[in-house]
Amino acid sequence: MRLSRRALLRGCTVSQAAITIGLPPLVSMFNSHGNAYAAGPGTSAKKQTAIESRFVFWYNGNGIPERYWIPGETGPDYNLTPCLNPLAALRNDVHVITGLDNAAGRGGTHPDSTSGILACMPFTGRGAGGPSLDYTIAGKIGNESRFRSLQIGVTQESFGSSMQRNMTWAAADRPLPCEEIPHKLFDRLFGVHEEGWVRRKRSILDTVREDATALRKKLPKEDALRVDEHLTGVRDLERAVSDLPERYHLRMSPPDFEGDMRDWPRVAKIQSDLLAYAFVTRQTRVASYMLTKCQGIARFPWLGYTAARHHDYTHRDGLAPGADGAAGQRILRDICRWHVEEFAYLVAKLKATPEGAGNVLDNTLLVFVHEHAEANPHKNTNCPIILAGHAGRLKTGLHSRMTGTVAELYLALTNDVLGLDLESVGTSSRKLSGISA
Repeated sequence: MRLSRRALLRGCTVSQAAITIGLPPLVSMFNSHGNAYAAGPGTSAKKQTAIESRFVFWYNGNGIPERYWIPGETGPDYNLTPCLNPLAALRNDVHVITGLDNAAGRGGTHPDSTSGILACMPFTGRGAGGPSLDYTIAGKIGNESRFRSLQIGVTQESFGSSMQRNMTWAAADRPLPCEEIPHKLFDRLFGVHEEGWVRRKRSILDTVREDATALRKKLPKEDALRVDEHLTGVRDLERAVSDLPERYHLRMSPPDFEGDMRDWPRVAKIQSDLLAYAFVTRQTRVASYMLTKCQGIARFPWLGYTAARHHDYTHRDGLAPGADGAAGQRILRDICRWHVEEFAYLVAKLKATPEGAGNVLDNTLLVFVHEHAEANPHKNTNCPIILAGHAGRLKTGLHSRMTGTVAELYLALTNDVLGLDLESVGTSSRKLSGISA
């Protein structure tokens, strides 16, 4: 049989609100070569569509310790540094890029540099100087999805201005806030309209049980097993959200909140799981993911670092009592390694999901950025960037030290990898070479 790529499982809550559960990529959805979606029932065989590309823009604030982050070697045989070690199993799926300038972040402050790295336009004094990269890409490839793009966050820090707290910008001074509460993101993706649905004893799967049973009877064995695995994953995700402490159900960031979110790693993985679900079920093709805030002030109890805050550890004069510059660098190393661990978790999840003849990562481009390179001096040169995925014949499996600007890299990614044919990105109309094969 041939199954429509847009097939859904449908149900209703007790209040008759619609529940929808998207299906993963099934063998029945693709042509015999696995490189395009087959025509659905009752449509012409000519109406096959290529597997769409996806894009993730990932951000971490406060910069890095270069000595522990940037490899000393270039090419495919570079040695993974302590901060990059979590990518060991994925090194053939990533391209580490250093040497580029954040040219639009000339002021050097956190807001200056964040506007530069996200929008490649100078900070206006109130917000980013133009649309962020993810918003620009969503305008080109996101219009046929249920969600044009998703803005996802993790920490609920309220410190700072709009520039510190937002990653996606629709235009100059026009932020699109990220969803930081897993319950609300879950409800948005599954169409749940009852307040507190995930805290009920019943599962949302109960509402689609009949639909799922009827579908399984029609599918070949391989697809039926994949549907079962997918629904088990949805139930696990539902449990993970409902098991979070009560305080995560609603926003909880008073002005003096310092970010001691002991469950932050749990929240990060749930948000990554929800993003992967949205990609796998084709609800969106574009997402931003703000793991830490610009100039973030969180503490890290799960790493054992609570004497000072994230931003404090980046500066020699703000370290924990009794610590020196070298000790602060080692602490920042461990914090940045955790950032990369969370990024690697998402990359690995996309890679583990079959799609056609390959997997979802084969059709995805992920871009991981910081607003600064070396954190202490707010350095805007030698910016650390990680590209991941295999969309558009992206070159992977190497470290490249390049000359140019971040905007020139983005123009190469949008045009050579995603095929968008933009004239410029931010302040740049020139693109880098050596990004795609």
